[in-house]
Amino acid sequence: MAAVKKLTITGYKSIRELRDFELRNLNVLIGANGAGKSNFVSFFRMLAEIVGKRFQLFVAVQGGPDALLHFSRRTTSGIHAEFYGEEDSYYFTLVPTNDNRLVFEDEGLFNGGDNQNANHEVVGLEIVGRGEHFSEPHAESQFEKTGGRFTSSVRLGMDRWRVYHFHDTGESAKVKQQHAPFDTLRLQVDGGNLAAYLGLLRTSYPDHYRMIVETIGLVAPFFDDFVPAREGSKLVQLEWLEKGKPDVVFNAHALSDGTLRFICLSTLLLQPWDLMPDTILIDEPELGLHPYAIVILADLLKRAAERKQVIVSTQSVELMNLMEPEDIVVVDREDGASTFHRLDAERLKGWLEDYSLGELWNQNVLGGRPS
Repeated sequence: MAAVKKLTITGYKSIRELRDFELRNLNVLIGANGAGKSNFVSFFRMLAEIVGKRFQLFVAVQGGPDALLHFSRRTTSGIHAEFYGEEDSYYFTLVPTNDNRLVFEDEGLFNGGDNQNANHEVVGLEIVGRGEHFSEPHAESQFEKTGGRFTSSVRLGMDRWRVYHFHDTGESAKVKQQHAPFDTLRLQVDGGNLAAYLGLLRTSYPDHYRMIVETIGLVAPFFDDFVPAREGSKLVQLEWLEKGKPDVVFNAHALSDGTLRFICLSTLLLQPWDLMPDTILIDEPELGLHPYAIVILADLLKRAAERKQVIVSTQSVELMNLMEPEDIVVVDREDGASTFHRLDAERLKGWLEDYSLGELWNQNVLGGRPS
């Protein structure tokens, strides 16, 4: 299951009921503060913890089951989700316990993807078809115990979904700290191994590395190049040179917050295709970026979506203006619950002859505004 073609989520935080929602290669979520954009993204973060066998720790850190259930267990009996890929799919139901945990009441893998062919159908919340089904309560995901074809396919797919968050650029941010030079398996979700990862790209993927450096230079004209790690270094950190000053080495602390975030985004979205996650989720990537940098960011997101799936939440009118209507998912909050709908280019055709998408958003024609 390399990418999610369609999904159902019920009972999670502000998402009371989202059924059979189709995802494209590029999905840009807009909406007011508190509408539920971040909750949608955070659901995929929870999936990463499920795959990593850290689900109970995740629940505890999040504040227990009542913090994850839609208006707590007094209102919602459980969380249910279904994820449909091209060929294989996955579902689960989570319920709260008296000892303040969330456990799997039901979990399963099945084939047929979102085509729902003769071997597979969905009946309410019960999924029937060829696959593996685990109905005994369990604290952590058990789908790997089947040993079937679906196990490796679905797990590998879900393991290649990543939620990135480059907001932390403070003095103690991981992206500014020293780290091991061999930490290069994948770009960490907070950029904590950025220097080592760029070192890998410099030596093993020089064309992609050069593309990253040149793209950063479009947004930060003073930037010349990164400084390679010293041979035999036990620790590395992000170091760079300024144009015209080849003898002065700067580190990440000398970069503005916006520039550092853009470096992280460029590395993520311009790395080689075989290293790039199959599904990339980014919460408000425009934070701290100059309007021109947002133009470049839009191009990077569209490029990545040519081969991968990209899900982005944003508050940026500038970023929205650079997208196609069908890329936009409007998130509203109605009666305490998040609703999601994708824009229809044909219905907006008349409006778009005179107004940009951002102007229509500001004028509350599209929804996604405080009400």
